[in-house]
Amino acid sequence: MGRDRVDEAAGGRTLIRNASMVLTMDPALGTVENADVLIDGDRITAVGPGVDASRAKVIDGRGKIVMPGFVDVHTHLWQSLIRGCATDKELNGWLGGCVLPLQGSPVNGADAYAGTRLSTLDAISTGVTTVTDWSHAFNADFARGNLQALVDSKQRFVFAFMAGTDPWIAPEVRRVQKDVIAPNPLAHLMIGTHPANWNVANVEASEKLSRELGVPLNVHLLESKADPATDQMGVLRRAGALRPGLLANHLVHVTDAELDELAAHDVRVAHNPLSNMRLASGVARVPEMKARNMKVGLGLDGGTNDTSDMFNDMRAAVGLQRAQSTDPARYPTPADVLRMATLGGAEALGLDKEIGSLTPGKKADLQVIDTQALNFAPKVDWASQLVFNTQPVNVQWVFVNGVALKKDGKVTGDNGRVIADAQAAADRVRKYLGR
Repeated sequence: MGRDRVDEAAGGRTLIRNASMVLTMDPALGTVENADVLIDGDRITAVGPGVDASRAKVIDGRGKIVMPGFVDVHTHLWQSLIRGCATDKELNGWLGGCVLPLQGSPVNGADAYAGTRLSTLDAISTGVTTVTDWSHAFNADFARGNLQALVDSKQRFVFAFMAGTDPWIAPEVRRVQKDVIAPNPLAHLMIGTHPANWNVANVEASEKLSRELGVPLNVHLLESKADPATDQMGVLRRAGALRPGLLANHLVHVTDAELDELAAHDVRVAHNPLSNMRLASGVARVPEMKARNMKVGLGLDGGTNDTSDMFNDMRAAVGLQRAQSTDPARYPTPADVLRMATLGGAEALGLDKEIGSLTPGKKADLQVIDTQALNFAPKVDWASQLVFNTQPVNVQWVFVNGVALKKDGKVTGDNGRVIADAQAAADRVRKYLGR
């Protein structure tokens, strides 16, 4: 098959012709074989056989799967700068060695930009079209560099700005919302904080700011076995933060009563299986969340994962529950994690009206996967093979808002320069950490 060319700017028409399988994630459309997908401007306008290709750039879909782009509901993109750090530590040991020493350090916007830019390109390579970036915002310059890299990535993103009582934070978050987020159709804002009995003032200030701006709160909740002792749920309760839209990351050490309370308040969940494994945090109670009809998506979780491979994340989400229960039918199944990584993630973020499925009228965020590869062929059960066989190298095309960010297997951008800049920033960060 020849190499295909597609316009870089949204506004044109692109037809993926005769795709062997289109996994729409739309219950009304289901999975369609030997079908076309038409992108017109920033939206999907048709899915099915025999779509009119006039005035469209054409991609040959034979031997390929078209599916929605992945929605990463929790990560820390700057943390590519600390990949491989403290791999023998649990959460608090890792934080103490790799993150917390940067508070008050000279770490700056250039460092944040370098790490975030590397991570965005890595995420695009594995089919991630939407990222939820929980920024530690060590200082205003760091937050600005982090945010600029997200804008430059052309991915759809949610920027979770870690807030609190420091005088500079609230004015800066208001400026970000007005000048950066509001004018950008790809951008969304959340307020990040950490509920704990030693952090009450910062949690209350963050909840107040999130209500003022009309954006959700985003928290790490009951991740470590040490977290229940810090009264995280009580702190959120007293701050009035248990409300629809709250995004809770991890939820590993959670009781039945706490799950009931969170479900009753429509709190959404980011499940981070690779991170939980790396930090020996435990296994999240995902089947119990499903039983309560909670909205759950998958997260890659930055430097406690060390990879942006969403296919690996899906495998881990399936495998952890099976290994713990010794039940191969245990939730989630391969079909379940495919949904969690796409439409389920969009639901958790409140963006399912725009993204998460290949429904005509939704934004054109999608990926094209080559099945004719040594690690994927032959065809047996392609939906299961997407979870158990696929690697980032199989992702040939990635579109966000109708713009191709990965073309013919190559991510657009000066990758060599990005890697060099990230190495220089990582060397500086290593010094700041005293490692």
